Amino acid sequence: MKTQNPLKVPFGTAKFSRVRHVRYLQWEDAFDVEFDDGFCYLEPHATIRKANKIAAKAAPTSVELDAELRHGFFVHYDNGQVAEVSWAFIRELPPKASREM
Repeated sequence: MKTQNPLKVPFGTAKFSRVRHVRYLQWEDAFDVEFDDGFCYLEPHATIRKANKIAAKAAPTSVELDAELRHGFFVHYDNGQVAEVSWAFIRELPPKASREM
């Protein structure tokens, strides 16, 4: 099942907002990310795992919000890997594939 959030915007056009709260929802296998401007996103764990090249069998052990700047968060895994997730990764859409021949 592929989920698309219509509130996300193309790369480079999102407005910065600090991350207020983040938590891992095990039953959804997704991260619930809340921003200061009130927007909330449910980001699938698979997209974060793929973007940070995290091993398939690694399980998240903790989620750490960047306390000073609140511009993103870190996901720590049981195998020692760490995924870094910025606010832009959550709020912007991936670029469309170019059709060059």
